[in-house]
This record gives sequence, structure tokens and C-alpha cells, in this order.
Amino acid sequence: MALAVHFARVLVVEDDRKTAELVSLYLRHAGHTVSVEHTGDRALSRIAQEPFDLLVLDVMLPGADGLALCRKAREREGTAVVLLTARAREEDRVLGLELGADDYVTKPFSPKELVARVQAVLRRVPPQDGDALVRGAMRIDCALRQVTLDGRVVDLTPSELAVLYALALHPGRIVTRGRLLLRLPRDSAETLDRTVDVHIRNLRRKIERDPASPEWIQTVVGAGYRFAPPAPPKGGS
Repeated sequence: MALAVHFARVLVVEDDRKTAELVSLYLRHAGHTVSVEHTGDRALSRIAQEPFDLLVLDVMLPGADGLALCRKAREREGTAVVLLTARAREEDRVLGLELGADDYVTKPFSPKELVARVQAVLRRVPPQDGDALVRGAMRIDCALRQVTLDGRVVDLTPSELAVLYALALHPGRIVTRGRLLLRLPRDSAETLDRTVDVHIRNLRRKIERDPASPEWIQTVVGAGYRFAPPAPPKGGS
């Protein structure tokens, strides 16, 4: 079943005023509350003072650039990020994902496509009703959109949370990259598998004791990934 889109508080950071006006107009028509900034430094100040559900960030900005803003946004749990970039190289896109972006849109772009990408990111968050998933020492609370591991909160992006939720829903079952891609935006075939791998790598960095020897998220060569909560240590509760 498709996840519902919620109306969000969105901050658009774009130095080209015509582009910023067009993007904000389309997002408002989609039902979102939109604020606009034209420099990275002013956007940093807004992010520090106000909560936003999603940021639309131009990568090339006066002052702090979009990648610096993306890093800052990752300090606030639950804030999604969509990058606008004129850089079409796969390496540049993967860098944005590794910094915590949920999606990227390459310039020039259609405003309708951008709105669709924003809706997809907002739709990606697991449903907020129902019980939390408890898997060993991990708790995935859908109502709070929060993951805790051994009692500590793990800061995940909406895309990372969606991938983790899809894996944890059926522990021990192999989940193919194709099924995980249903939680993520579509793009060219040459980057799809790598996009999934980037999110898995980020998840392992945040939840595994040793990301090089993962216990929670196991790779099944040639098939996909499997969620397997590690057994508690002997003598533990």
C-alpha cells in the first residue's frame, strides 16, 4: 500500500530568484508551507532557529553551499533533504547521498518533477500508526519516526529509516535491491543499485558496532540484503 503524503514545512534555498519563486509556487500549490532563502548563510541561521520537515537545497550557493547545509540538516532528526545540482556526474550525486541527502534533482529540471520527488521523499517515511517494531535491542517507533538502539537514539534520514523499516519488517527474509528501490526515487539504471548501497552503507555506519563486519544488515551475495538482529551476549538479559 502506498504511504500517504503529509503536508510539510519546506525551506527552499536557491540563489536564482526566478527559480526559487517557481519552485516555491509549485510546492505551495501542492499544499506545503514554503519559506525561501537565497544564501547559504541565511539558510543556516533559519535551520538553527526553526524546524523544517524538508529542505530543497541548491548545491552552488553564496556563502555556505548546499552540501554544508545538508550536513547541518543531519543534526536535526527527521529533516529530509532534496538537492538541486547542475553536476550530472554519478560521483557528485553519490557524494550528496553519503552526506545524508534523500534525493537529488539535476538542473535543468521540471518543477512538476521536483514536486513529485518531494512528495516521494515525504511518502517514504513509514506509516505513523500501529505498534513500534522491536527487533532485539533496536526499536523502530513509527509514530515518533525514531529509531533507538540499546537505548540511544539513532539519527536517520527519512530514506534510511524507510530502508531500515522495509528490512526489519520481516527479519531473516532476503529483501532484493528492487524491493528496496520501491522506497526510493527512481533514476537512471546505472545509479540505482549504487543508491541502495549508499543508504545501506550509511545505515551500517550508524547501527553496527563494526560496519566492516555487519551483524544487523547482512549482504546476501547476488540476492540482496537480510535483517538479522544479533543474539544478546551470553549472560545478558
